[in-house]
Parts: sequence; C-alpha cells; structure tokens
Amino acid sequence: MSESTSDSRAQGPKQVLYVENGIGYGGAVICLRHLVRHLDRSRFVPIVITGRNEAPYRGIASEAKWVHIPDRRIDVTKFQRITQNDKRIRSPSTARMILAQIGARLDDFGNFLPQFLQTLWVTHSLRPDIIHVNNEPLCNRAAILAGKMLGVPVICHVRGPIHQSWILRWLYRKPDHFIPVSEWVSEGIGRLGVPEVKRTVIYDGIALETLDLAADGRAFRCKHSIAEDAFAVGLVGLLIPWKGQHVFLDTVRRLTKEIPKLRMLLVGGTPEDCKPYEQELRERVRQQGMQTHVVFTGHVDDMPAAYNGLDVVVSASTTPEPLGTMVIECMIMARPLVAPNHGGAAEMTEHMRTGLLFTPGCPEELANAVLRLYKDPELRKKLGQLARAKALQTFDIKSHVHRVQAVYDQILGAENIDERQG
Repeated sequence: MSESTSDSRAQGPKQVLYVENGIGYGGAVICLRHLVRHLDRSRFVPIVITGRNEAPYRGIASEAKWVHIPDRRIDVTKFQRITQNDKRIRSPSTARMILAQIGARLDDFGNFLPQFLQTLWVTHSLRPDIIHVNNEPLCNRAAILAGKMLGVPVICHVRGPIHQSWILRWLYRKPDHFIPVSEWVSEGIGRLGVPEVKRTVIYDGIALETLDLAADGRAFRCKHSIAEDAFAVGLVGLLIPWKGQHVFLDTVRRLTKEIPKLRMLLVGGTPEDCKPYEQELRERVRQQGMQTHVVFTGHVDDMPAAYNGLDVVVSASTTPEPLGTMVIECMIMARPLVAPNHGGAAEMTEHMRTGLLFTPGCPEELANAVLRLYKDPELRKKLGQLARAKALQTFDIKSHVHRVQAVYDQILGAENIDERQG
C-alpha cells in the first residue's frame, strides 16, 4: 500500500468487517442488521460476511457490502445423527468412537479449513480496520484466527451461554475485546479468565420505529386460523431444543381444561440442524391429539403483527439465554411476557412489574403464570405498559450504536477519537 493510500485510509472512514456464523436467522442476525443500518457511515463502513446465504441473509446486500463464505460445505451433523441412530452400531463401541472421530475430522477439513482459508483471503483483500464477530469465539474461530494472523483487531459479540473447556479458554484469549449482551454473559466470560477491562456490556439495540404498535394483529390471527375470541399464547423463537418448545407443549393439557378457546402458537422457523426436533414436536402434537390447540407458524416476517396477535408471549428457554431479541421486542410492543427466571430474561424482567417469571423447565409454573394473565386482563395491560417504558429507556438503537462505536474508538486508539473531534 502506498504512503498516500495509507494516509487516505487513516483519515477516511474505518472499515468494519462483521462476521456472522450463527445456527440460523434469528435474533443475533436481526440485531446485527440493526447495527449495520444505523452505523455512522461518515466514520465506519460496514462489510458483512455470513456463513449462510438463504433469502433473509441475502437481504443484507441492500444495506452493506455482503460476502457469503460457506461455513458448512459438509453436513457433519447429519452424518453424526445417522451414525448415532444406526442400530447396527452398538454403544458404547470402538466403531462409534471411530465414527465420531471421522465426523470431527470431516468438520475440520471439509468445513473449517476452507472457511478459514477463504476468510483469510477476503480479510487480506479488504484490509479492514476492525473485525467484529457477531457470535462467540468457537463458531467464529476462522475469522478470529484470520484477524490474529493479519494483525487486525478483533471484537467478539457474545450472545450465548458460556461453557468451560480448555479450547474455549484458549479461544477467549484471542479477541482484543468482548461485547457481552448482558451482565450474566459478562460474568461467564470473566470465569474463563477474561479481565473486566476487556469486557463492555452493551444491551442489544432495536430500531424502535420498525416495531409498529398499531401492527395488524388480526391479520396474523386470520392467517393462522385463530378466532377473534380465542386466547392466543405464543412461544416466539427458533425451534431449537434449548428454546423449550417441549416445555411449552407440556402445559397444553392443563391450560385447555381452564381456557375454553386456547390456541398455543410456536412462532419461528427451524434451522436445518434442528429439523428432527421439529418433527418430534409435530409427532407429539399428533399423538396426543393437540392439533386443535397447537399451531406451528414457521418463519414470520412481520413480527409486530405477530406480537399484536398474541394475548400472552412466552419465553421458555431451558438453559439461561443471554438476552433474547424476542424479550426486547415483546417489551417494546407492550405485550405481557412470561419468561424463565434465569439468564438475561431474569435480568430484564421484574416479576409482577414488567412480566412474570417461572422456574426454568417447570411446566406447572409456566401454566400457572399463563392462567394468571388469562384471568386478569388489567394485569396483562399493566405489565405490557411498564415493560415498554423500561425497554424504550434501555434498548434504543441510537444508544446501542453509540456505545459500540465507542468500543471501536477504544480499540483503534486515541488517534481515531481526535480525528472525530477535529
């Protein structure tokens, strides 16, 4: 790079390379898109890499330069599922251990290695000033290692639960800074040995103007054959086992006895890896004769209409969730929320003030909370209004972007701050 080009880059906007390698199109991607849309383009130019290229991901190209680098060329999960279910392979057995190692090596050489090499090449070609990975280090190790090799500072946005292992302790030493989405997540990162000075808690931001309080909930109900006088309870989230849809279904028999026109909605799409889980849920609904009461909506584009079409919104995650986007959206839409008493949901929800909390994994308590809201319309209204007031103060996208850009300034050093002030 010539000296004049280098000077021009130093004085112009900084390039931020965002990398998204999550399990599917959910809250993490939505929050990333909010950030990219509202980034100060006079100071930062976004470039987005995603591991998937389905239609929702391709939409990113209308908001920023978008590059697709496949993170799964070989479906190792399917291979592992087939070998685990093959009755000819008895467990425990040497054969099963060998097949597990074959699956791991297929993932290393068929998925990680080509992803890493392509990410390294793209990063070298684009010469970004910062790499901002949108998920935890393990699924973004290709981008993190590429950044370390090329001397590009790496920021890691951590949105999930923190597990303890030697590989994670090693990976968590690589990024230059972390943005945990809640205090609960930050504490987990700290337990892996990351000092507090390298952690900045920033709650996810939502573009409030995109969540229309007047969205047509009746249209959503009509689309899914929900009668106007039915009581609609919806669990919002991707169909993933730890999201707790099975716990949600555990409440159906109890609730149908006390709510005459009950409809229980599973609102969300299913990642490819979790298709067997969706089939288990559907088979359970069929075997237990719950078809009249349970609705699978699939992926929903118009979420404001979905929230307005629900009388009660449920989060039922069985493991602590950092801070689900659905919790934020539900609060902003002034909908009554029932959430598990752990993780980010408990951090955000004050019981009997901005929502109702229940013991995680306990269908009896979940059913009791739903019944309480069914019997008390005034409580539903009060919880929704107070939740919205808190959300408007906490999750404004402008405040979110300002804090993220402050982290960029910190990482890039005082020179970048001086340029902005000058």
